Amino acid sequence: MAINDGTEVEGSWSLKTLPPMEDQEFFRWQALLEKRTGMNLPIQRKTFLQTSLGIRMREIGCPSYQEYFHKIVDSPSGVVEWAILVDRLTVQETRFYRDEDAFGLVKDYLLTRPVESLAKSTIEAWSVGCSTGEEPYTLAMIIEECLEALGLAKYYGVTGTDISSPVLEKARTAVYPARKLVTLNEERKEKFFEKRNGNLYAVIPRLKERVCFARVNVLNLKDAPMHGMNIIFCQNLLIYFRRWRRKEILNRLAERLVPGGILVLGLGEIVDWTHPLLQRVGSDKTLAFIRRNERNS
Repeated sequence: MAINDGTEVEGSWSLKTLPPMEDQEFFRWQALLEKRTGMNLPIQRKTFLQTSLGIRMREIGCPSYQEYFHKIVDSPSGVVEWAILVDRLTVQETRFYRDEDAFGLVKDYLLTRPVESLAKSTIEAWSVGCSTGEEPYTLAMIIEECLEALGLAKYYGVTGTDISSPVLEKARTAVYPARKLVTLNEERKEKFFEKRNGNLYAVIPRLKERVCFARVNVLNLKDAPMHGMNIIFCQNLLIYFRRWRRKEILNRLAERLVPGGILVLGLGEIVDWTHPLLQRVGSDKTLAFIRRNERNS
């Protein structure tokens, strides 16, 4: 999950038709967004917020930001309306194998693990802020390819989590337009997808059944059921949080790794964080940490 960059906002909704938004009004919405999701929307994004709110207000016939705010906070239908708004504010545009260096690191990690450690238990991976599912399905492809190369039984599972229920429903459907697959080579397309009408591609059932999805707010990671993870992939998420919140999220994720597990982040998303359980992976192209074995901690 990340704040929408504004490219998906309805172009026909002109700023001239929007109610004016004073800074004080913006700060009230900013505080609500941060309180409920942890995301920090800077004042420079005021126009984006104004446009996003205005589109939804027009759809439901709400005349002012104040009235819409009270609808979300005080109305019996506020929970549903909030879910719709969060979906509008978060990025959904992604694709398979989006960060070649980061996914390459996961592949190298798996291929260099002691074979006996991979063979004795199920490999568990977690995609945090998975949006419409491209990232967790990519992780599943990589794990399957690595286990196949090592001649091991394919015992693995991938969990994708996001705050937006609508994007999770799209992820569970596992049907994507061709443009989402542009970064995949032909071999992977043929191996892991079935061609559908309308230039659509469906993830094959064998891979799809290895991936599950759950709604999780990263502010509540302490309550998330994911434990004992071999791989945690968390990219393009942390930069939308305040620095102290990033560290809080990362501390929670570190606790969920098994000894020897890997945490992969977006390069540049955090620069001043360390954890006693983790050791930085030596790489200039990716930001990742390995959880130390208990005897080496």
